[in-house]
Amino acid sequence: MPDPGNSHVRPALPGPPSVPVPGPAARAVPVEASVPDDVPDGGPIAGHLGEGAAALSRQANPALERILRGPSGLGTAGLQLAWREEPPVSPEPAAPAEGTPIPGLYYHPVPEPDPVRVAEVSRRIKAWAVDEAQVYPPEWEDQFDGFSTGRYMVACHPDAPTIEHVMIAARLMVAENAVDDCYCEDHGGSPIGLGSRILLAHTALDPLHTTKEYAPAWVESLESDAPRRAYRSAMEYFLQLATPSQADRFRHDMARLHLGYLAEAAWAETEHMPEVWEYLAMRQFNNFRPCPTLTDSVGGYELPTDLHARPDMQRVIALASNATTIVNDLYSYTKELKSPGRHLNLPVVIAEREGISDQEAYLKAVEVHNDLMHDFEAESAALAADCPVTSVLRFLRGVAVWLDGNHYWHQTNTYRYSLPDFW
Repeated sequence: MPDPGNSHVRPALPGPPSVPVPGPAARAVPVEASVPDDVPDGGPIAGHLGEGAAALSRQANPALERILRGPSGLGTAGLQLAWREEPPVSPEPAAPAEGTPIPGLYYHPVPEPDPVRVAEVSRRIKAWAVDEAQVYPPEWEDQFDGFSTGRYMVACHPDAPTIEHVMIAARLMVAENAVDDCYCEDHGGSPIGLGSRILLAHTALDPLHTTKEYAPAWVESLESDAPRRAYRSAMEYFLQLATPSQADRFRHDMARLHLGYLAEAAWAETEHMPEVWEYLAMRQFNNFRPCPTLTDSVGGYELPTDLHARPDMQRVIALASNATTIVNDLYSYTKELKSPGRHLNLPVVIAEREGISDQEAYLKAVEVHNDLMHDFEAESAALAADCPVTSVLRFLRGVAVWLDGNHYWHQTNTYRYSLPDFW
């Protein structure tokens, strides 16, 4: 399918409307209250400790226990509050989640996301993608609806203080998908020339600083196709609520993502089948990392730069991002088998390189995911114990919840995914 973006060139670059800041009328709700309390054993955060780590934390790790309950003690009451622009809605009894979880996969169930927020985020993101940024043409409407962006983002960010904060993540997610679809995948994508397209799109996130003579041509180029329009618009909205350091962190993570795209494209051009370790190295870059590292921006607070840059925090983020990306490999396995050409994913690479059956390779990929998850939880526990700072604990909790929400979306998105018959 040809790139839908080229027929929607606009001559000007209007910025997004100002994002309203919650005023005195907004209601302050404890952060804990924004995560439904009908999940056993302390909810999705508790589950992310793992049984052994959770037991240990109750005996000898008070810092990790604080991840479960949030800040407490004299002078910390204000730290537990997050502004919500609408009163919380008492949820109806949760229906069983759609879809079937992968047997043997280590994950933590989550309650159904707030249906009011899901509906509103879904309405706003479609209006932005179709009408404002003109990312998708009408004939792709069913695919856009089937992606369920609203349900995805609300599940991943239950502590977002306003719907507009959730929209930060929603717009950037749709923009990243547009780049993947139109530049890399089956809506006009190709590995040939990808480097040039990716670099020019990246300037919509990390702006070009050039001379007055050549700047207008660059500005005009930002409207030249759907991915660049999406990146530009989503980033402008993001900058209204993010701090400069959060924006710089996001640009860095997007550069990692684009590097991973280029490595995979190079393998496709040369028909190279990577070793398993090589594939996992590529997936550390071509992965979901930009999404969970937005958790503080979407949550309305900031993990300070020096704490984000700690090697142990970087390891936690990398493990989380790698684990959640293997979830995508596993749930999208049958979808990719039905697509034209050969798609690299972890089960395919394991089967090829280790000379085992497709079923054995898939089950081994489940084990790889589970090992990454256990390492993520152990490293999170160690970091929480070593650095029991409020922003660190909340960020670790946010990343853990993002992993749970990401799995929930993959499991329940039966429009896109189905499981192989391996059990």
